[in-house]
Amino acid sequence: MSTDESTDESTDESTTPLLEVTDLRKSFGDQEVLRDIDFTVEQGTVTVLLGPSGSGKTTVLRSLNALEVPDAGVVRIEDVEVDFGQARSRRDADRDLARLRRQSAMVFQAHHLFPHRTVLQNLTEGPIHAQGRPEAEVVPEARVLLEQVGLADREDAYPSQLSGGQQQRVGIARALALKPRLMLFDEPTSALDPELVGEVLGVMKDLAAEGWTMVVVTHEIRFAQQVADQVLFLDDGVIAERGPASQVIEDPREARTRQFLHRILDPL
Repeated sequence: MSTDESTDESTDESTTPLLEVTDLRKSFGDQEVLRDIDFTVEQGTVTVLLGPSGSGKTTVLRSLNALEVPDAGVVRIEDVEVDFGQARSRRDADRDLARLRRQSAMVFQAHHLFPHRTVLQNLTEGPIHAQGRPEAEVVPEARVLLEQVGLADREDAYPSQLSGGQQQRVGIARALALKPRLMLFDEPTSALDPELVGEVLGVMKDLAAEGWTMVVVTHEIRFAQQVADQVLFLDDGVIAERGPASQVIEDPREARTRQFLHRILDPL
């Protein structure tokens, strides 16, 4: 193999997106909520999905790990690809969805912690019981994650003993404990009191700085400006505008994007 050929192959591999979504479609009854959704996410980058309620952004996010199963389209995360429009047996479909789900981890609006388990047990439950990893390996890793999100001193606490912001930080650490290739966030600060929002966004900024690949649904415009490598603005089930945060947020080209941002940034 020539030097040029080797260089070309290396370049191709390094530029392959971690996530690739092609022609994603979804309907609920007669209502088409997603159509012609196409985008890619490079490894180590943050993509923020913006848009009004009902625009389809959460459906896109949930489709990435098949919590919502699309009607058609292709989702590829690293080397796992699922064509949702392809006819398959139930067994093959379940196997493909399970493989796709293992590639990502979701942080929800609500914390969804196990109320009868301690903070540390919430982190170790998935790796031990779902992934079959040894407790001796999982527990030290979980403690490192709790230190990372500022909760090293609360490992023996139960969720009811934590603030909403602390519970959400545990939720983030629990997702990280699964060692996913892709982190998904569904409006992780929307259920928090305003004074608690900053502590959760601070953890997410740290994750972005560490190179985690993230797709985030949020209305936190300042966070998107500071952290997002790519912003997708959804409206009526389609991506109406896309680009870097400096363009989509600070100098949007589409009237609908400008209208949305005006209502968010200047609601009075």
